[in-house]
Amino acid sequence: MLPEGWRKTKLPEIAWYQEGPGLRKWQFQDHGCKVLNITNIEYGKINKEKTNRYISWEEVDSKYKHFLCDENDIVIASSGNSYCKHGIIKSEDLPLVMNTSVIRFKPHSGTSYGFLNQYLKSSFLKSQIDTLITGGAQPNFGPSHLEQIVLLVPPLSEQKKIAAILSTWDRAIEGTEKLLANSQQQKKALMQQLLTGKKRLPGFSGEWKIGTLSEIAHIDTGFAFKSSEFTDNANDMPIVRMSDLKEGTLHLENCKRLHLNSLSGLEKFSLKEKDFIFGMSGSLSNFAWVKKSNLPCYLNQRVGRIRSKKTGDQEFISYLYLSEKIQKEIEDKAAGAAQLNISLNDIRSMKIQIPPLSEQKAIAAVLTTADEEITALESDLSRLRQEKKALMQQLLTGKRRVTVD
Repeated sequence: MLPEGWRKTKLPEIAWYQEGPGLRKWQFQDHGCKVLNITNIEYGKINKEKTNRYISWEEVDSKYKHFLCDENDIVIASSGNSYCKHGIIKSEDLPLVMNTSVIRFKPHSGTSYGFLNQYLKSSFLKSQIDTLITGGAQPNFGPSHLEQIVLLVPPLSEQKKIAAILSTWDRAIEGTEKLLANSQQQKKALMQQLLTGKKRLPGFSGEWKIGTLSEIAHIDTGFAFKSSEFTDNANDMPIVRMSDLKEGTLHLENCKRLHLNSLSGLEKFSLKEKDFIFGMSGSLSNFAWVKKSNLPCYLNQRVGRIRSKKTGDQEFISYLYLSEKIQKEIEDKAAGAAQLNISLNDIRSMKIQIPPLSEQKAIAAVLTTADEEITALESDLSRLRQEKKALMQQLLTGKRRVTVD
């Protein structure tokens, strides 16, 4: 039922919109007017550093002047896997000329800018686009699809109040995002300083030993299990493959499995709590720490495993592997092939600085604390986003009404 005082209408009735022209590669230059591509739209803002495309001002003046962005234009991406991502043009972003697959919006008279902005980044728009969209591998939509978008619109005063409430959540989310980015940057700086000995913790001094990673850790890989024997039976043993490693966490929800009879004599490939595992082919930056809740499981081929020796601390070695220096060496050793690969010998032989075990533990404790702070902020951010999403579901449908002064 339509909320009292609200009206059901289509998007063109409340907003003007325009898609960018189909610029061609031969038009791009290394100077002139910056071109706004969908790649530049991220997290509600415009990141001009993502691309380096320009067209001449002569072409802009003669053909594309009406595609120049204005301050406060709301833009969304209309193609690619992240279609419907949203951003707002700021004065410092200008001048910008739109490319194809970028659509900008301005509210009509009688429509609140804030209300339009909130609607365009809501799930209500995307869910309707999903039913209209064309394309398989590369989804696309355009003005003809937007003409069919239906929405519920409250009176202007209520639009403004809804926008103000949701903007409060946006500010909280943005503030948490900044805190998270700062914490991540601080941890990165700590790793660069502590893992190289440039900064020493109180109570530690003396030279570090120069050695190899294999001097403080056992480094090996999994077994070449036969994929023809894999099952999806939830009662069988999980087999960890590279695709199960995501952003430091082991995800076994959709993993392949093997019957226990196939694992006889292969116990050395079973994983233990706190094992550090990493991809050795393709996406070499994939890694995960094994948690107790992941067990039992076995390791597949081309997934590496690190376990500390008596002279090494497991957490310290894990952070060392993730350090900028080691990751750069891995990239260099794997470069040059269509399929990136790293060998066990490449990793075992990497030269490192080795502090005493007590200092390794102290460094790991500092970095673990930094990780815990990041995890807490990520949790806060996820909670705020979910709470705002739930609030949008209520406010943008009129299920929850606001009091207008």
